[in-house]
Amino acid sequence: MAPPTAYAARTTYSLIATDLDGTLLRGDDTVSDRSRAALAQVTAAGARHLVVTGRPAPRVRPLLEDLGGTGLAVCGQGAQLYDVGADRLLWSVTLDRELAEHALGKIEAEVGQVYAAVDQDGTDGLTLIEPGYRMPHPTLPAVRVGRRDDLWGEPISKVLLRHPTLSDDELAAVARSVVGSLATVTMSGPGTVELQPCGITKATGLALAAEHLGLCARDTLAFGDMPNDIPMFDWAAYGVAMANAHPELKAVADEVTTSNEDDGIAVVLERLFSPAGRSQPQYAPKTLSMEP
Repeated sequence: MAPPTAYAARTTYSLIATDLDGTLLRGDDTVSDRSRAALAQVTAAGARHLVVTGRPAPRVRPLLEDLGGTGLAVCGQGAQLYDVGADRLLWSVTLDRELAEHALGKIEAEVGQVYAAVDQDGTDGLTLIEPGYRMPHPTLPAVRVGRRDDLWGEPISKVLLRHPTLSDDELAAVARSVVGSLATVTMSGPGTVELQPCGITKATGLALAAEHLGLCARDTLAFGDMPNDIPMFDWAAYGVAMANAHPELKAVADEVTTSNEDDGIAVVLERLFSPAGRSQPQYAPKTLSMEP
């Protein structure tokens, strides 16, 4: 009989990279007691927990402080490397505002009007939303501006897009087809299609953070739920998708755990880091055929 899932053959990782929304966070933007306990086991074992999120640094600071984090976090889809304890950006890449405006024009030429928001760069950057844009996460603070031109007053890390009728998959597909090298197009959650600096992904930010910590890809176990996590899975040694993940991410994952509401991260971490879990037999990883 085949094993119920394809577990990693190895049982230890030095870097645990977790997305937030739809992954570590429950729908109410909280972290469960079970997940907190599992992350504490990770720390007790000498491994590092690193948040890798699309949220900009100012929107994750309270959560990271609540988790007791004082180290690094990858924010803004990889455009920011944030030192939580010092409350400063060690590295950041901004999206050229003229290119962003040009990219928006190309997208709207194909699909009609879209509604846009931006995350400003910096540890005190604001999220600005134009008329008609609806925040996918109503708990996150945002400032509504009077017109689109007001979005471009300060340096930005990314643009967020919504369309009144197209699905996220449809909007992302059109954006990728017309934006070209103007920006990188990602889909990071329900109602969240984004433009970020060209070539910047979660993988670039994660690789930089790992280097700062003296670690590398083979040390890394990654968790996620959306297509923007695919580069992170490609870079890490092992990628775990949540049960609620987008099909594109599940297709490239090494393992699918339970949902974010059912403590999917804790399920895997308990297996790898708790004494009871480490005593259980481990199954072999999935293998890919090399035949033509």
